[in-house]
Amino acid sequence: MIRVFLVEDHTLFASGVRSELGGSFEVAGRASTAAEAVPAILEADPDVVLLDVHLPDGSGARVAERVLAERPRIRFLALSVSDAAEDVIETIRAGARGYVTKSISPGELADAIRRVHEGDAVFSPRLAGFVLDAFAGRVPPPIDPELDQLTAREREVLRHIARGYTYKEIARALHISAKTVETHVSAVLRKLQLTNRHQLSRWASDRRLV
Repeated sequence: MIRVFLVEDHTLFASGVRSELGGSFEVAGRASTAAEAVPAILEADPDVVLLDVHLPDGSGARVAERVLAERPRIRFLALSVSDAAEDVIETIRAGARGYVTKSISPGELADAIRRVHEGDAVFSPRLAGFVLDAFAGRVPPPIDPELDQLTAREREVLRHIARGYTYKEIARALHISAKTVETHVSAVLRKLQLTNRHQLSRWASDRRLV
């Protein structure tokens, strides 16, 4: 049976994944931070690691790099709410064999785990193009200093706002509270020197972030 380790800081989501996978895979453990994840993965020595790319104390990419430096046989499959090109590319460059979003169905996730374990590269459909572009040597877009000042979580919230999500819908999608969403939106408005959601949506659309 394939042994799977889960790196996920949202307890409710992690419990759901454990429940869905428990009958088909051996769940070898779980960590909720980057600091916990590296030693725990090395100790558990799983076959596949399901990896959230944004952790409270660092990125999933750094976890993959550090583990693979010692255990190159372990396969990493990113499982994230983010579908941002920079997150996908960073995680694959770090050594992950695949990247799927949290909208994936339980059956599709189980299939992705098996395929990654067998050595295949697995991506949610629209994400594959990011990787092909990056590794085809295309010139990356210039750094946007305004966008660069936002944290990864603030960028996620911004994308959802630009797509017309309500605070409650964003909270459900990102597994955070509506109050936390409101705090992130206020921070984004302040950093970008904007005043309302309409301006945020237009700003994101102009930069093709939607």
